[in-house]
Amino acid sequence: MGFFSKFFKNKKIWEESDTYEDEEVVYTRDGIDFHDQTQRTRYIAECLEQIREGSHEMEVLKGEYDRVTSYLKDMEEIEALPDSERSELNAVARQLVTYEEDIEKFRTRSSPLTDEQFASLRRREKEIPSGLEKIKENERMAILIRKDLRRLDGERKALAFRENELNETMENMRGMAVIFSVAAAALLIILAVMQFAFGMEVYIGYFLTIASCAIAITVVCVRFIDANHELERSSGGMGKLIQLQNTVKIRYVNNRNLLSYLYIKFDCKNGRELEELWSMYSKEAEDRRQFSENSSGAELAREDLIRFMRRHRISDPLRWIDQIPALLDKREMVELRHGYILRRQALREQIEYNNDLAKKAKDEITSVAKAYPMYAAEILEMTERFETEGSLQDY
Repeated sequence: MGFFSKFFKNKKIWEESDTYEDEEVVYTRDGIDFHDQTQRTRYIAECLEQIREGSHEMEVLKGEYDRVTSYLKDMEEIEALPDSERSELNAVARQLVTYEEDIEKFRTRSSPLTDEQFASLRRREKEIPSGLEKIKENERMAILIRKDLRRLDGERKALAFRENELNETMENMRGMAVIFSVAAAALLIILAVMQFAFGMEVYIGYFLTIASCAIAITVVCVRFIDANHELERSSGGMGKLIQLQNTVKIRYVNNRNLLSYLYIKFDCKNGRELEELWSMYSKEAEDRRQFSENSSGAELAREDLIRFMRRHRISDPLRWIDQIPALLDKREMVELRHGYILRRQALREQIEYNNDLAKKAKDEITSVAKAYPMYAAEILEMTERFETEGSLQDY
């Protein structure tokens, strides 16, 4: 049986006493007709509800108060550690800080690769080095093939130009041979007329004309034959040159097709782009590997820190995972302690306030029972039922 049951069993409840007065009282009976059952019941129920709320708040606040107190006790335990053990604690804490700083750097850095690009490169990770080398080799070969094609094209044009020159030379030699022959025939006719018509001695003229014509025709024929022979050789060289040019063109097409396939396979525009992507991927893969190692190392450091604190009677080691700076810096620890002391003081004041409210609510019910003894039994019944159903504790 609770507070009110004990009160109503006490015969002094019926004795007159001074009216309850307190400057901070939160209750007023002005306008309440306690002879009216509805108003009386509502007023007593409100007092009981205030007790319930005050009790609930105190339970919550006391739990927080105990946690804050345990935090302060943990600080005392940590600061009381011997130097050797404190050095061990600081070493583990520093290691954890180092891991977490590296992890934070990785998370806040700007990666040159998107997740899709990284995943694509990782799928072809084993093929890219050999593929990159093959692309570079074929790009170098493409440069050489284009040079060969330009050289062969220049040689073909030069040879074609020479053939035109030789053909013109041969045509010129034919024309000159005709001219020389016609000129020689004309001179011979003139000499014959001079000989037979005028009786002149023209044997020397015959000789000179025939000799000159023979020499000229010989020179023209020699040059024509030489040009013809050179033209034949040039025609053969042109055939070989065209055949070689066709072979190089086939190599060029095959090389271009292979490069196009490699560019599609490795999703790049050229070897330089793939090389840059591979360099970025290698760095990113190393960063991610380091991040994984740091994450594992940080987890092990946390476990070591928790084991150390449990070994040294720290009530809640997990809370110190987020308070590493306070472990390593005395000023941080002082500020943290000061904050907890202020929190504990505020909680104590709130607990006292809610306890005072609950006490005043009980005192108010007691006062009402004294003022209206004819309803004391009814009030007792209400409070007992409220205590039972509401699980209120004695105060």
